[in-house]
Amino acid sequence: MVSPAPPDSKPSQSRASQAAVTPTDPAPPRTILALEGVTKSYPSGTAALRDVDLAIPEGDFVFLVGPSGAGKSTLIKLLIRDEVATKGAVLLDGRDLARLRRREVPGIRRKIGIVFQDFKLLPHKSVRENVAFALEVTGRPRRDIGPAVDRVLRVVGLAAQADQLPAQLSGGEQQRTAIARALVHDPRLFIADEPTGNLDPLISWEIIQLLLRINEMGVTVLMATHNAEVVTALRKRVVALEDGRVVRDQTAGAYHRED
Repeated sequence: MVSPAPPDSKPSQSRASQAAVTPTDPAPPRTILALEGVTKSYPSGTAALRDVDLAIPEGDFVFLVGPSGAGKSTLIKLLIRDEVATKGAVLLDGRDLARLRRREVPGIRRKIGIVFQDFKLLPHKSVRENVAFALEVTGRPRRDIGPAVDRVLRVVGLAAQADQLPAQLSGGEQQRTAIARALVHDPRLFIADEPTGNLDPLISWEIIQLLLRINEMGVTVLMATHNAEVVTALRKRVVALEDGRVVRDQTAGAYHRED
């Protein structure tokens, strides 16, 4: 006869039932952008990038730093398919950009929003019209354009300036307009190439805060910058280039190497 279990004892669980109630680790974020052994050489013999390996997961915020001539601009040109790698692969959402047909390039570019140091606004169009134009040239139905423009103008804080021309705006407002225009496509990847280069420090911080907010919305952000103060203060991921090579890829990094 089997002795009864003590009153406070609990029935044992099978291995299968134990596994069923064990919480699983969340899946790692998917890689939205990858460079695999990328080299970019020009006919002059100059190698702007050399054997670059880089993986950026969805939702990351990455600072791209390095001296002038390090290869940052070339890397960005590869990402937006203005240039094609001499060797290696540049993959956006798993697609090799060098293998795209010409007619596929506009579609893949709509997954990317990009802003530059100079704002590249159309001077005779209002803020609203500048942002809307980015959708009009893609053939978006007119009924969809107005709501999309209003939404991004609220995100960047320019709803009240929607009918002003670029010349009536401050430098920070012009950059916000450029950000809205880049954001109106709902891009997966947002590239900011020296976005605060022409702005004073206070306005620069406002633009950085806007980029952080965009990142919090789930958009992956890659920002090329020489602004050491911003990079060091925020402690985001830092990828440093020198002579076309990645010399540092650091989580919670500073602008300069810290030994």
